[in-house]
Amino acid sequence: LPIGNGQTISQPFMQARYLEALRLTGTERVLEIGTGSGYQTALLGALAGTVFSVERVESLAVAAQRALREAGVANVSVLLGDGTLGWSAYAPYDAILVAAGGPAVPPPLIEQLAPEGRILIPLGKRGAQVLTLVERTGSGGAHAGALRHTPLGSARFVPLVGEHGFDA
Repeated sequence: LPIGNGQTISQPFMQARYLEALRLTGTERVLEIGTGSGYQTALLGALAGTVFSVERVESLAVAAQRALREAGVANVSVLLGDGTLGWSAYAPYDAILVAAGGPAVPPPLIEQLAPEGRILIPLGKRGAQVLTLVERTGSGGAHAGALRHTPLGSARFVPLVGEHGFDA
């Protein structure tokens, strides 16, 4: 569904799929890339310990902050900025949800991922991606930090725009 500025909100069944794939237990520190309307951000806030969300469109970031505040969602912070850079001040993150399709996982997001953390990101070209779960395997030893990619099915997201994504 369109939410303005050429951005969209995912269908509710897709949002449920994202949340299920992240396997949140209620204590995680989560980074969301693409705040949009703030609806998915609020869902993350209900399922995780703390949520940090980055939105590149100022009007959406402002509206989402207002909506989250009015809804009483207190464990969420929103930053206006380039989501492909993440939000390093609060890293590491147990889970990262990217609500836009990119050509590859942005390196800063990998750097900000906690041991045994997960990134859910649509990967591929503009207009056609594969929803992919990227998991950092192992918390120590010789394979600490290895990444496992699991494709979860085809998807179509708005482009991930930024320094480590597509050009605007």
